[in-house]
This record gives sequence, C-alpha cells and structure tokens, in this order.
Amino acid sequence: MNTFSEQIAKAVNLKAEYVDNTIALLDLGCTIPFIARYRKERTGGMDEVQIIQIKNLYERLQEIQKRKDTILKTIGEQGKLTPELQQRIENSWDATELEDLYLPYKPKRRTRAQVAREQGLEPLATLLLLQRERDPWQAAQRFVKGDIVDAESAIRGAQDIIAEKVSEDERSRQAVRHAYRQGAIIRSKVVKSKSESDEAAKYSDYFDWDEPLKRCTSHRLLAMRRGESEGILRVSITIDDERCVDRLDRLYMKGYGPCSRLVGEAVEDGYKRLLRPSIETEFASESKQKADDEAINVFVGNVQQLLLSAPLGQKRVMGIDPGFRTGCKVVCLDAQGNLLHHEAIFPHPPVNHRMQATVHVEQMVKDYQVEAIAIGNGTASRETSDFIRDLHFDHHVQTFVVSEDGASVYSASKTAREEFPNEDVTVRGAVSIARRLMDPLAELVKIDPKSIGVGQYQHDVDQSKLKKSLDQTVEHCVNLVGVDLNTASRHLLTYVSGLGPTLAQNIVDYRKEHGAFNTRSDLKKVARLGPSAFEQCAGFLRIRGGKNPLDNSAVHPESYGIVEQMATDCGCTVSNLMSDASIRQRIDLGRYVNDRVGMPTLKDIMAELEKPGRDPREQIEEFEFDPSVKELDDLVEGMVLPGIVTNITKFGAFVDIGVHHDGLVHISQMANHYVKDPNDIVHLHQHVKVKVTEVDKRRGRIALSMKGV
Repeated sequence: MNTFSEQIAKAVNLKAEYVDNTIALLDLGCTIPFIARYRKERTGGMDEVQIIQIKNLYERLQEIQKRKDTILKTIGEQGKLTPELQQRIENSWDATELEDLYLPYKPKRRTRAQVAREQGLEPLATLLLLQRERDPWQAAQRFVKGDIVDAESAIRGAQDIIAEKVSEDERSRQAVRHAYRQGAIIRSKVVKSKSESDEAAKYSDYFDWDEPLKRCTSHRLLAMRRGESEGILRVSITIDDERCVDRLDRLYMKGYGPCSRLVGEAVEDGYKRLLRPSIETEFASESKQKADDEAINVFVGNVQQLLLSAPLGQKRVMGIDPGFRTGCKVVCLDAQGNLLHHEAIFPHPPVNHRMQATVHVEQMVKDYQVEAIAIGNGTASRETSDFIRDLHFDHHVQTFVVSEDGASVYSASKTAREEFPNEDVTVRGAVSIARRLMDPLAELVKIDPKSIGVGQYQHDVDQSKLKKSLDQTVEHCVNLVGVDLNTASRHLLTYVSGLGPTLAQNIVDYRKEHGAFNTRSDLKKVARLGPSAFEQCAGFLRIRGGKNPLDNSAVHPESYGIVEQMATDCGCTVSNLMSDASIRQRIDLGRYVNDRVGMPTLKDIMAELEKPGRDPREQIEEFEFDPSVKELDDLVEGMVLPGIVTNITKFGAFVDIGVHHDGLVHISQMANHYVKDPNDIVHLHQHVKVKVTEVDKRRGRIALSMKGV
C-alpha cells in the first residue's frame, strides 16, 4: 500500500485500496479521463472530480515530503535535531506546523537577537524568562563587557532574544493565528491622490471599507487586491492588538515583579515587531489563496459550460461579424467549416447601403445553401440581427447570436494565420463566429480560455494554478464529447487523452500524407504514437463510416473482443448487435465478467452499443430579444424581458437583454428561496425571463430579478 494512500483515503472518504490503485495508474502516466472511463474496476467507479482530488492531494503530500527532507537535513547539519523533534517533523503533514517547527532553526539574516547572542546575552534572557530575580539590573551587571556598556544595554539585548523567541515559539504563533481566525478585519482606504481619478471610480465601494476577514467574499477581496495593485487602495488585515498581547502574556508572564515587567515589554515588542507582521502576511496570503481557489472554480465552471454549449452540427453556416462604420464582415462556410466566400456589407449608418446589403445576403444564402446564420454579439449585433430577420430567403434559415469574446484574439493568432494565411483578421474573426455556432468546443480550444469572456478576476489569480485547472477542464470536455479523428484540428487533438501537441501534429501530418483513417488501429502507424499513447487515446477518437462500426463509439479497442464474442454468441454481426435492441436484451452480462473486465465496463459497453458516439451536449435553440427594447433608454422598471445568460459569478449572473449592457441578477434575486450557488439555478447561454428592477443610466448598470417571472 502506498504510504500516502491511507492519508488520502481518509481525507476523501474512499477505500484505501482504490486510492492506491488510482495513484498507481497516475504514476504509470494514465490520464484522468482514461482512468475514469476505462479503469472503473480498479478505482471503484470514481469520477474525474474524485480522481483530480486524489491527484492534487498526492502531489501536495509529495511536496510536503520534499520539504520535510529539506528541514530535517538543515536542522541535522546544525547538530540540533533531537529524536523528539525528528519524530514530530516526520509525523507532521501540516505545512504550517512544519514551518513553525522549522522557524527557530531556519537560516535568517543577522537579527538584533542574533547580535545579542553573539554578545553572550542568551543566559541573561533565560534568567529573565525564569522571572525569579528581584533585581534584574544587578544580574545584568555580570554581562557588561565589550560592546555592552551598561546593565540597560544588556537588558535590551536580552529582551531582543526573548522577543525573537516569542515570535518563533509554536505556541505563540498558534495563539495569534487563532485570534486572527476569529477576529481579523480587512480594511481598504483610498489613496488620496487617486480618489478623483476616472480609474478609481470603479473601486468607490472600497474607498473606506472594512469587514471581518472570515466573511469577506472572494470577489470583494480580489477587487480590493486589484485596487491595491493599481495603486488606488491601501489594504490591510488588522486585529485587536491588546487581546493578542494578553494571550501571549498568559503564556510567558509568571507574576508582577521587575523581571515579569521586562518580559512583558519583550513579549509586546516581539508581537508588534516580528510576530504580527508575519501572521498578517500569512493570513493575507491564505485569504488570497482561498479567494483565488473560489474564483478559479467559478471561472472553470463557466469555461466548462461554454465548451459544452449546444452545437448546431455540420451545417452550412453564414457568419457575420457586425459593425457600423467599417461594415459587417460576412463569410460562408460549408458543412465541414471550410471557407467558401467572404465579403463586407454596409446596412447600418453611416454608410446605410441597406438595400444593397439585402440583395447580397439573400443571394449568398441562395448560392451557398446557407442553413443557419451566426451573428457576433458585439457592436451593432442587435441592429444586424434585426436586419437579418427582416430578410426573405427561399428556404428556412435559423438565426443565432453568438458570443464573440476572444474572436479578435484568435483572428490575430498564429493559429488563425496558419489556417487562413491569405485572409485578414476581419475574415478570420467572422469565420471563428460561424464555427462557434457549428461546434463551440472545436473552435474555443484554439483560444486562451482567459480571453473568452466568462468568470471573475481570472487575470488576478494564481496563473499557474488557473492554467492547470483550465487544462484539466478542457481535457475533460474534449474527451467527454469525443473527437472525429478525420476532421479534428491539431488544437482539438492536443487535448485528447494521451496525445499532446506533438502527437496531435503527427496525426494531422499522417492524414495529409495518407488520407483519412479507416480504423483506429491505423493510429499505430503514426510517428511516435506507441502502445501506451494508443491505449490512452483510442477510446476517445471516432471514425465515422469506417471499417469497424465500433470505431465510431466509446468502446475501447481492448474491449472489441468482448463485443465480437457477444455477437458470435447471439449469432449476428457487431452491426446487428448495435442496431437491434431485441438482440442486446438477450445478453447475459454475467457470462462476460473475468479477472480484467467487470460489470461497470460491461454496462458502459452496452450503453455505447445502444447509442454509439452519442454527443452529451444539449440541442441548440433559437432566441429573439424583445423587439421593442433596443437601448438603455427603452428600459422601464417592472418590464419582463427575454435574455441570455452571458456570465456567472459567485454573486449572481449577467444577462444580455439586447441593450448593449448586460444586466445583473444578484444571487438574492435568482429564486424565492435561498440560493447558495448561482450555478444551481442557471447555466451559460440559458434563455431566461427577467424583470428590470433598477436602471442606472449614468453607470450603465441594470439590476434584474428572476423572482416570480
């Protein structure tokens, strides 16, 4: 049993055996989607969230073990590692406790206490701490020599040693931490010289703000810290100093004599000069880390919803990047997303070539047999949507408004230049809008998730932690949906379990040279794609119309033999087995259980045979804003309007109601009952009905409610 397994199993409330198996699979290089989907017998059916939790805890324990090794080595080299201290360090898995144990031995800059020790004042400090001397100044006379010119100098040096001891004592640190957990206050004040600036206005709520740190929400803390980083706010975490000093006095004071008074002075100095700044920094870091984690969770949840947005599918699409002065860039794509045609139209002021634009769009729809139109949701989006809906086509054409967040980032990227080397950024942006409608997942993986317009404060949080979480999320979404091996871009293939950038490019190169893959086993011919990579990726790649019908399902090639045996036992082909439910109903799964394959895998196989290659995403729906409301001035309190959820935060959801400013449904206005998490009520791109409760035209803010609508 892995030494970490029992600790992790206890933390996550899972069987140690399954945790140990999961760690073993991770150590072998297996990906999280692969373990969750194809190794259920070994993990007890854990989902990806549980496996990620185990992976994170495992990595954390490995980090702590490395730190323990460093601490033990450093203290050992000083000759101060007692058996008791070694045992405490070896038995501790709390990072804060470890650092407290290490602090007295940690190499540091030359401190006042170190100078006093070099002057031989450690015995005097010990004498003062015992608090038995009636006349400490007389006792200090014995230490007057060299740089110690008098008893007062000796006393001050001894107090410096006591102050450092107090600041490094594990008991002191725990006492002050407890006080901070219970009563710390976070305060923000505006920097006077910046208070009238335009950039300061958005932080006006925090010009004179304070609240208990333990109640400070992640979005408020991150807002204050951003204001601080921009030089607009000063942020501090404070505590009742008198209560903290009283707590410490109870640890060190033994009476009311002259020694006790000197010790009390040293305790207060140690607290204010050394201990308080250290603990304040610790809590500032801890609270920021907690806020980061919450913000990352919000952002990751939004990105996942966005990536798993309902796709239109393989249809011929017109994409429109709307604009006023520069016109609307229009592109027409075939069902595979290839660019067929592009041009600019000018239906809006100041050019106002509306009739010409009408003729051109109607002709393009006819010539390229356009089945759906995707309109970006930026400038002139509402006007362009109204223009398109007034047109007449010779066949039914669906119209959708699509988020264009990040389209400009994509259009200027190396990826876009490689895809469309002969087109300018406006054409590439319109193509991205059209493709997002066809398959949001396939298109959005080409863009840095931080640029796709969801979440809160994603640029202010720990970027390495954010990247790790986002990579896991994108990987989860791509492998949940599955990827068409013969049409997927290099970027989409990169996130397939077991591949990565190099193998993804090698697959694309193989397709160019040899044509489409006919079977999954052809993957073994791709350069550098060995048995391990094949095992990890094969089940998540689909081949439509290939030689083996199972290649278009989530059944892993390692299980093909089982399905073929089922078909043989039923006296039919694999295709018959997949198409005829009555045949499948005759199968006794118990006959196929063996040492390697259990009932969880067999049930997954049967589910896939029923609906091979099933897309787990929802079906897309058309949407239309209220035609009578187009501008902020059109809004009246009490109006009930249709809207689209564009972003979800910890404090509520933003909804586009078609007036160029998203409104906020605060969490308290989402339902007639208490709501802990907005995601329990809404999801991204959901079509909702909202009531206008307040309009602040000066700041462009709209308050909305979903209660009773």
